Amino acid sequence: MSLTIAMITIDTGDARKLAEFWSAALNTTIQNDWGEFIILTPNTENGPTLGFQQVPDATPGKNRIHFDSHVPDRKAEVARLVELGATEVAVHTIPGLVWSVLADPDGNQFCVGQADEEL
Repeated sequence: MSLTIAMITIDTGDARKLAEFWSAALNTTIQNDWGEFIILTPNTENGPTLGFQQVPDATPGKNRIHFDSHVPDRKAEVARLVELGATEVAVHTIPGLVWSVLADPDGNQFCVGQADEEL
């Protein structure tokens, strides 16, 4: 028997608002909606299922787990996500990769990276 990850659940003060942001960001739909717990349909055949669970108190500090995504046009994707409600936090580079750190409407940080042959 082996362990598999079935879903990544994010605690939030507003499950609807955060589910709608990530649904638009990932170009997917809401699969199940129980008001205080909302599940998105994975946007790829093997993609992760995301759940948004409404909780009374936000967890203080930086989130300990975050999403990393890779796109062919980082600047365009960052602009799209900011338009949806994300905030750009920082930009980092290492040889061969540049990525932006963003925060979703709840302040959960995530990264959008792009290969960069010039670095």
